[in-house]
Amino acid sequence: MAGERLAQGLAELADERVDHRFKGLPPDAEGLTVGALAAERRNLFDGGFTTPVLALSAESVEHNLALMETYSARHGLAFAPHGKTCMAPQLFARQLEHGAWGITAAVPHQARVYRRYGIQRIFLANELVDTAALRWLAGELADDPDFRFVAYVDSLRGIELMDRALREAGAVRPVDVVVELGAGEGARTGIRTETECRELADAIAGVDTLRLVGVAGYEGEVPDADPERVTAWLRRLVALAVELDKAGRFADLDQIIVSAGGSAWFDAVAEVFAEIPELSAPVLKLLRSGAYVSHDSGHYRRLTPFNRIPEEGELEPAFRLWAQVVSRPTPGQAFLNAGKRDAAHDLDLPQAQVVRSGRDGSERPADGVTVTGLSDQHAWVSTERSGDLEVGDWVGLGLSHPCTSFDKWQLIPLVERDGTVTDFVRTFF
Repeated sequence: MAGERLAQGLAELADERVDHRFKGLPPDAEGLTVGALAAERRNLFDGGFTTPVLALSAESVEHNLALMETYSARHGLAFAPHGKTCMAPQLFARQLEHGAWGITAAVPHQARVYRRYGIQRIFLANELVDTAALRWLAGELADDPDFRFVAYVDSLRGIELMDRALREAGAVRPVDVVVELGAGEGARTGIRTETECRELADAIAGVDTLRLVGVAGYEGEVPDADPERVTAWLRRLVALAVELDKAGRFADLDQIIVSAGGSAWFDAVAEVFAEIPELSAPVLKLLRSGAYVSHDSGHYRRLTPFNRIPEEGELEPAFRLWAQVVSRPTPGQAFLNAGKRDAAHDLDLPQAQVVRSGRDGSERPADGVTVTGLSDQHAWVSTERSGDLEVGDWVGLGLSHPCTSFDKWQLIPLVERDGTVTDFVRTFF
């Protein structure tokens, strides 16, 4: 049933009509369905697409999906990639096909999108205290006995609010929760001390609307993170799971969840989780990295654990934003028609990677071409030589930070190495 619901949802995406809502798509495709346009297998560069246009490499996406599948399996990890990165049901389906246990969310809207497309296991890496959202969740759990939902708790007040809202909603199934251990003083969310974690576990045991199923946290928030500090915090998380298990807090479970893992330290997670001792029930060692599906050309390329463990593989940047030179006012200056509305810019500026001639379509490395700033709809570019660019050239830009790249585009061409567009990825932000 869940698979049918996902397949039906994806089919409906393919039936959506192409129109003015979607940036960069060919004007002459107006009125076609997305599926029909994909079936035409147009070329990104001469098939009528307008600039700016964001493209995802079909080969790199498939490589990244397969790499994290094999990495997780090799280290005995279950995988619930964070869906807030892409918010794309087509990519969720691909992740599930590549062995994902479920999909992680951060806020209720994301969970609702997931359920619309039949996602059966959702891990909410946040405390859920919104009454309306809890009422919706109670209904989803009642309507689908196979739906699995897990959320953080990190406060006594949160437990009180969840319990009240679920009781008022007439919840027929308890909501599974994990105690969130904070990553240290000055970190983001999560309980700071083990004593407080025990108090939360006691409080959860006192209500019948919640069920404690494990512990979790996010090592990416460890202050001044380095391998030693991250490893030390992960060992605290594991020790907390062991302590709560010895105290009988996981009695009658068929599975205990221990979860961590962003995109910067999953090698440390794999190492420490391998040390988890035998508990009263099998342990689901749940990794939640999300940025891997597209990777990037900046922030995560610098931070990825595969830099430390190259023998395990290498992720490939899948994004390329194509923009056109629309002004060349001086020999050392050019302007592209892509700006803050189109390109991630919260961590790094886009990187000029390749120039495609506006005259004959030939490509060359973007040597001497540097993006120096972004306006709303322009990229400021410096050039070392007057011949580096001319008006009409296309410039392929590498981006940094997948989360703020996906969210600027509702429909993203999936492009093969030769420029053939094979599909379009729909996002929901």
